[in-house]
Amino acid sequence: MDRALARQPKENEHVSVAIRPRDIVSTPREDAEHTVGTAYNQAGEKYVEYADGNPNRLFAFDGQYAYGDRQTWALLDGKLRALRATGATTIRILDLGCGPGTWLRRVVTQALGLGFTTIAARGMDIADAQVRRARGLARDLAAHPGVSLSFGVGDIRERFCEADASVDLCLCLYAVLNHVPRCDLAAVLSEISRVTAGVFIATVRAVGSTPTIFVGPLESARRFRQNNRTDRFDVDLQNGRHASFNSHLFGTSELRALAAPLFAVEDLRGLDLFHGRFANDPRWNPPDATASQGFSAELDRMEDFYCRDPEFIDHATHLLLVARCKARRDAAR
Repeated sequence: MDRALARQPKENEHVSVAIRPRDIVSTPREDAEHTVGTAYNQAGEKYVEYADGNPNRLFAFDGQYAYGDRQTWALLDGKLRALRATGATTIRILDLGCGPGTWLRRVVTQALGLGFTTIAARGMDIADAQVRRARGLARDLAAHPGVSLSFGVGDIRERFCEADASVDLCLCLYAVLNHVPRCDLAAVLSEISRVTAGVFIATVRAVGSTPTIFVGPLESARRFRQNNRTDRFDVDLQNGRHASFNSHLFGTSELRALAAPLFAVEDLRGLDLFHGRFANDPRWNPPDATASQGFSAELDRMEDFYCRDPEFIDHATHLLLVARCKARRDAAR
């Protein structure tokens, strides 16, 4: 479910969010628009199921990244329940790099089920095709009384339209930050901290993670290369297309150092150290080689035991960051 940072919309394109440009010292705007955005646009309809599983079965969590998805959802569900337990009936959610909108639909659906009566939720992404897909999939949910749910093309390196300290839950999931040039990361996190009053949750690809081509399964690529000196990813796809875009892999110490000046880090752990590596490959393993319940339970135990271990954490598929804005947390003391 890896997604791209949002970029500046094309001229005359309908955008449902307000965007204020600012100077950015990074890759040229036109380069980013025609690499990251194009790659995720060309991923097409199949990207939804590859990234998030069946879009009509929101809580199945049986896709390629099932273990990480279940852990991420357990965290989000817990944060929603904790906020509701305070008596809150209003919630504002921001999903940066929302892709086809699956995670935002999950959160809004659960918020309704928990009794939130006023829900304002906004997703933004670089890829206009994915944004259109998100709008279509969310049409019925957006029409629910009390729900304001919108998706738009936007740039996470630009100032957000949200007011200071107005967002209860800010998401930036599955490689969005990996696609942000390193020189822009501090500014992006600063803007996230500006709007976040509650919890910020991000997942990023780790330096020791297994390979991905981001926009689809590995078998859809003829060849690919991650250049960790230049933070550039290149892939030649089986359909003849080529994609090249920014891809920076994170170490735990780097991610913590970026977050620490702005956020109080509640948790930083690895997601999927073992499950993905032990998963069956239908191109090789016979169907009866499926892991037993006992084996899966042992993998769960190992995940819990090693997910924060400094010798293991950077070899997880993703790093999970859970944080609160430090300035507002300090002011509340």
